[in-house]
Amino acid sequence: MYKKLLTLYFLLICAVTYSQIGGKYTYQFLNLVTSPRQAALGGKTVTIYDQDVNQGIYNPATINPEMDNHLSLNYGSYFGEVTYGTGAYAYTWDRHVQTLHLGVNYVNYGQFEGYDENGQKSGDFTGSEIALSGGYAYNIPWTPIYIGANVKLISSTLESYQSFGAAADIGGLYVDEKNDINIAVVVRNIGTQITTYAGDREKLPMEVIAGISQELENVPLRWHLTLENLQQWNIAFSNPNRTEATIDGPGKEEKVTFFNNAFRHVIIGAELFPKKSINFRLSYNFRRGEELKIVDQRNFSGISAGFGLRFNKIKFDYSYSRYTIAANMSLFGLTINLQ
Repeated sequence: MYKKLLTLYFLLICAVTYSQIGGKYTYQFLNLVTSPRQAALGGKTVTIYDQDVNQGIYNPATINPEMDNHLSLNYGSYFGEVTYGTGAYAYTWDRHVQTLHLGVNYVNYGQFEGYDENGQKSGDFTGSEIALSGGYAYNIPWTPIYIGANVKLISSTLESYQSFGAAADIGGLYVDEKNDINIAVVVRNIGTQITTYAGDREKLPMEVIAGISQELENVPLRWHLTLENLQQWNIAFSNPNRTEATIDGPGKEEKVTFFNNAFRHVIIGAELFPKKSINFRLSYNFRRGEELKIVDQRNFSGISAGFGLRFNKIKFDYSYSRYTIAANMSLFGLTINLQ
């Protein structure tokens, strides 16, 4: 089983060889983190399989009856005036239909000052985007394999321009209960714009993510390894601040090595006391750390940390993600068991 999954991974990462991923797609907010727990574990964890109802938004294969009647609300202040929030709810219909999942992602970009082509002020404007999702997972009979799908409706308003779209996520999860290992693969944001902003149809930020996690036998710790952007091998770019000056002309551009690019697909994380009333999380996102680090100065870009506290039927989560010296993000979450 593991050899087949490993072979699939290398086929995925070698199938396409484009350059960089930023600024090429619309509805980029779809790939923002969905909860403080996920943010503290690096931002794209797809192997969590427990009562965490937020996880169904990112990997629909993780939707399960333990999420029944759990409601979660998450909120964070992003960069500047940008605010971001998510919500999730799951309901187990019966033992045949199993569990249905609903999710929402919302981002507000704040107020902007508008000017015309002559530099004259034309009035303030704002921008916001929202996605509503419905998900369902199915356990293949007599196997530890789960498959799931989310269907999303997307609305985006930027100044006077509006766009509507639809997308789907397809996920798979393998749960090895004997060794407490979870393996997952997700293809996210397969879809299209139904109506465009100004006539030009843009691509959605489709992404392939794979992950593996395991809870150690004699230590109350679960480690996570996530591989992001597997649909595209080359996601690195040369940092102009690392250009080497030359005497006879333009500087020599930084050369990104094979291993440097490979590690930009990797996120590592760990959760201490994952099944207790209090737990702690820590992670490192290699791509974020490499792209946002400052030359000749340590700023700890790529590091995220957080914790969770559970009181009876209420759980509080918090995460802190380091981007740059001037830009960091805190995310707060509250999950309530309504049973």
